Amino acid sequence: MQGRVLGFDTHLGEGVISSEDGQRYPFRAEEWRQRVPPHPGQRVDFEAAQDHATAIYVIGGGSTMVADKNRIVAALLAFFLGSLGVHKFYLGKTTAGVIMLLCGTIGWFLILPGVINALVAFVEFIIYLITPDEAFQHKYVEGDASWF
Repeated sequence: MQGRVLGFDTHLGEGVISSEDGQRYPFRAEEWRQRVPPHPGQRVDFEAAQDHATAIYVIGGGSTMVADKNRIVAALLAFFLGSLGVHKFYLGKTTAGVIMLLCGTIGWFLILPGVINALVAFVEFIIYLITPDEAFQHKYVEGDASWF
């Protein structure tokens, strides 16, 4: 059977898949057959067993797949061009990138927004460097975290 991941709670290790037949199937993390944790919208193929999804595999490349981003590249962008929000655009966080771009350009007229913006970029530079690759992918690339 095929469907899409509706959501996945990493703390509980549980998620829900909406199948093409209109049913929703809960699943446990141990049924997930990929290295990277599931994320909402991901197309999957699975078996339905007693109202639960089992043997879950990601299918297709499609627009629901999130490209891997290199945390070192993101960290370097945050360090050198962080006050302009370039690292946010790299990670696909457009709204946060626009906010940082505005604070990093016209915000310097008021001094404080520019200084805060530079501090945020530096803190994110350090966080990106110390975060393990898998956690970085899950939180900053696939997840909704736009700020540290």
